[in-house]
Amino acid sequence: MITNNPSSSSAGSFASDVPSRNLPELLAPARDRDCVLAAIENGADAVYFGLQIGFNARDRAINFTLEELPDVMGLLHQRAMRGYVTLNTLAFPSELPMIEQTVRALAEAGVDAVLVQDLGVLQLVRAVCPEMAIHASTQMTLTSAECIAVAERLGVERIVLARELSVDEVRAIRAGTNVALEVFVHGALCVAYSGQCLTSESLGGRSANRGQCAQACRLPFDLVCDGRDVELGQVKYLLSPQDLAAFELVPQLIDAGVSAMKIEGRLKTAEYVANVTRHYRQAIDTAVAGRPVQFTPRQIEEMELSFSRGFSPGWLLGNDHKQLVPGTSSANRGVLLGEVTQVRGQRVQVRLVRGIKAGDGVTFEGDRLAGQQQGGRVWAVYQGGRRLEAPIDSGLVELSFVREAVEFAQLWPGQQIWKTDDPELTRRMRRSYTNADPQRRVAVTLSVRAAVGEPLCVRARTATGTTCEVLSDEPLAAARQHPITRELLEEKLGRLGGTVYELDRLEAEIVGGPMVPMSVLGKVRQRLKELLDASSVLLPARRIAPPMALDRLRADNRPPPVAAPLPDATPSPVAASRPNAISGPEETELRVLCRTLAQLEAALSCGARAVQVEFSDIRQYADAVPMAHAVQAQIYLATPRIQKPNEMGLFRTMARHGADGILVRNFAGLVFFAAEGLPCVADFSFNAANDLTVHQLCRLGALRVTASYDLNRDQLLDLVAASPPQWLEVVIHQHMPLFHMEHCVFCALLSPGTNHTNCGRPCDDHQVRLRDRLSLEHLLQADVGCRNTLYNAVAQSGAEVVPELLGAGMRHFRIELLEETADEVRQTIGLYRDLLEDRLTGKEVWRRLKAVNRVGVTRGTLEERRNPLAIL
Repeated sequence: MITNNPSSSSAGSFASDVPSRNLPELLAPARDRDCVLAAIENGADAVYFGLQIGFNARDRAINFTLEELPDVMGLLHQRAMRGYVTLNTLAFPSELPMIEQTVRALAEAGVDAVLVQDLGVLQLVRAVCPEMAIHASTQMTLTSAECIAVAERLGVERIVLARELSVDEVRAIRAGTNVALEVFVHGALCVAYSGQCLTSESLGGRSANRGQCAQACRLPFDLVCDGRDVELGQVKYLLSPQDLAAFELVPQLIDAGVSAMKIEGRLKTAEYVANVTRHYRQAIDTAVAGRPVQFTPRQIEEMELSFSRGFSPGWLLGNDHKQLVPGTSSANRGVLLGEVTQVRGQRVQVRLVRGIKAGDGVTFEGDRLAGQQQGGRVWAVYQGGRRLEAPIDSGLVELSFVREAVEFAQLWPGQQIWKTDDPELTRRMRRSYTNADPQRRVAVTLSVRAAVGEPLCVRARTATGTTCEVLSDEPLAAARQHPITRELLEEKLGRLGGTVYELDRLEAEIVGGPMVPMSVLGKVRQRLKELLDASSVLLPARRIAPPMALDRLRADNRPPPVAAPLPDATPSPVAASRPNAISGPEETELRVLCRTLAQLEAALSCGARAVQVEFSDIRQYADAVPMAHAVQAQIYLATPRIQKPNEMGLFRTMARHGADGILVRNFAGLVFFAAEGLPCVADFSFNAANDLTVHQLCRLGALRVTASYDLNRDQLLDLVAASPPQWLEVVIHQHMPLFHMEHCVFCALLSPGTNHTNCGRPCDDHQVRLRDRLSLEHLLQADVGCRNTLYNAVAQSGAEVVPELLGAGMRHFRIELLEETADEVRQTIGLYRDLLEDRLTGKEVWRRLKAVNRVGVTRGTLEERRNPLAIL
C-alpha cells in the first residue's frame, strides 16, 4: 500500500489552524488527566492547566509534569482542541533560568499559549519562542482598553479580563481594542482584584501572587463602625462572594465581543469539569443559534451540586454589593433541600423543597468554623412510615443516617438542610469521559477516486485542517458484477467506530465501473486512521532561541544610560531624567506617603522634603500641592489602583494640579503621565519581583519602580543586586493593604442601597474596621472609585534590612502612614531618619514603633508565630 506523508497546516500555533466558527472558545480547567478527558468529551474547545514545578496560580492543584506535556498536547490536538499552560505567578531573579528552561519545554511540546502575570516572564517567553502565543492572566489586573494597549505592545495576544468588569464595560473595552478578550463565566470569585490581594502574604506568609492563596476572604469578620460593633445576625462572612454563574448572560457576552469564556476550577474534580463544561457548551451553542439560554431548575441544580457557594452573576450586571456577598456562608453547600420540622429518635423530619433519595449527601445549617456544622449520607428516606426506593421532591419525609453520622440532639426545628452530593449525578458525569467509545469526534471529509486501471485514491481532511492521502497497492480492475458505488464507499470507509473520527461527507469520482475488494477498503480505512492520528499531533513550526536567552536579555537590558522605548512607542519625556545605572552615587532619600492633609502638614513641619499623597477625596490634591511647594518640598500624587472605561478624566484632572510627579498604580496611568512629561514611580501594584520586570516598567516610562511586596529579605536583596538600584524604591514601613476590592462593604452593610448610585455614601461619614478571629481590627477605606481597601491593623517594618540595602546601593526608601497623629508622624519620620543616618539600629526602630498606638511589627494572624521581617 502506497501512502504519502501526513500533513497539517500548523505554523506557529495549533490554535491558528482551527477554522473560525464565529463563536467564542469555551475554556475548561484541568488539574489532572481525568479533567482533560472530561473537558474533551463534554464540549470544551481548550483546556488550561498548571505545572508541578510551580509558577502557576493554583499551586495546590495536582498539576502536570513536564514529561506529561507531549502526551497531553497530543491528546488535545488529536481532538481538535488547544492547550494553554499557566505561568501566571511572579518570578524572582534566581528563578528566571528555570522559567527559561520551562518555556523551552512548552514550545517543544506544542503548547498553544502560556498565561502570564509577570512582565519579566512575558519578556522571557518572547525571547525564547517568538511564535508562542501569550495570554495575559487575570492576575495582570487589566481593566480598560488603555491598559490593554500596553499589554498588546508587549506582545500579548489575548487578555483574561478582571472579573470585576460588567458586560457593558467589556463592550466598551472591545470598542477600544482588537485584542482577543477572555472572560470568566463560572466558578469561584475572589473578593479582591486578582494580582492585588496581599492578605495571604501579610497575614499568613503565603502569597496569592505565588499561587498559595490562603482564602482569608472566606473567614468570618465582625463589623466595627465608629468604634462600636454592628450586630449583623447570621451575616459573618463579610468578604466571601457567591460563585459566578453566567450561563444566562452568554448571549450578551457574545454580543459584547468576547472571544473566550472561561470556567474556573483547577482545584476541582473531573466530574465538576464534565458537568459545568457540558452546560456552557449548550449555552454557547444555543446563543449562537439565536435562541434564549434558559436552563431548567434541574440543570441549574446539577451545576450547584458539583460546587456552589450560591450562584450569582458576579459583577457582570454591574455592582450589587448585597447580592454579591450575602455573608451567611462561605463554603460549598450545594442546594437547599428543605427545613427541619421535627427530630424523632434516630430520624429527622424534613419539609422538602428539592428531591432526595437514599445515598445523597446532606449537611445541616451551622457554624462550620466553630465545629457546629454536621451532615452525612442519607441511609434511608421514609414517608408515611414507608421506606421509599424512588426519589421524592416534595412533602414531609423522614431521613435516617449511618449510625453516629449525625448528633440528633444538636438539630432543631426550623434548621435548614442542604443537599451537597448526588452519587447518581457523579456517576453519570464520570461515565461521560470514561467510556471506551469517544463521545466527541472530529469530522472528516473523504474525497475518493476509483478508476479502472488506477490505484484507489482516498484523500482525507479533518475539520481542523489535517490532511492525508492513501493509495491502494494495486490498480483497480473492472467489475464483472458489482462495481463500487458511492453508497458502498460511504458505508465501508465511514466505519470509524472506536476512533475519534466521524465521517462528515464523502465525495466520490468513479470511472469505468471498477471493483474494489472489501479487504482493500478495510486496509485503506485503517491506514487513514493511522495517518490522521499521526498528522493531528504534528508540532507547530516554531523558532526556539538557542540556550542562554535570559543572559542575552539581561545583557541587552543593563545598563542603558537612558532606557530605550518600546519599538513602536514614543520615547518617554522623562526617560532622560532617569538615573543612569553607571552614574555617580545619589543621596539617600526618605519619602513619606501621607493619607491626610494633617499628616502632610506634620511631615512637612518636621523637614520632610519628598512626600507622596494618597487621599480618599482626591479633590484635596489641589490643597496638598501648594502646601508642599510652599516649603520647597517635592510632591507626588498617587493614582487609584484600578482604571476602568471612562475613567481617564481622573488622570487629566490630576495632571493639572502641578505636582512634581505621580505615584502610578496601573498601566494606563503610567503611559498617560509619562507622555505628559511627569516623572512616574511605578508602585507596588505592578508586582515588580525581578530585574526583567523592572527594566520593562522603566521602558514604559517609570523613573523608579517600587519593589514587590512579595519579596522577602533575601529576594529583595537579589532584586537590588540584579537591577540598577537607582531604579528601585523600597517601602520600609507600612500598614499592608490586604484586600483591594470592587466590592464595597460600606454599601453592603451600612446602606439600604446596592451600589454607588443609591448608597448615600456612608464611607464619607463613618470609620469602619473589620475585626478578625484574633481580634485585630483592620481599617477599611474607600477610594474615589468606591473601591475598598482593607489595611492590616499592625504596621510592618523593614528596618533591619536597611543597612544591607544601603550597602547594596539602594538610595530611595519610603515610609507609608495610615492613621498616625501628628506626633506619631514626627516620631516615625525621626526614627527612620536616624536609621538611615546610622544613629539607630533597625531593631531599635521597630521596637520603639511597636510601643506606639496602632504601629508595630506584623506577625501572621493566620499562623502561630512568624518572623516579623519575613516580608522585608
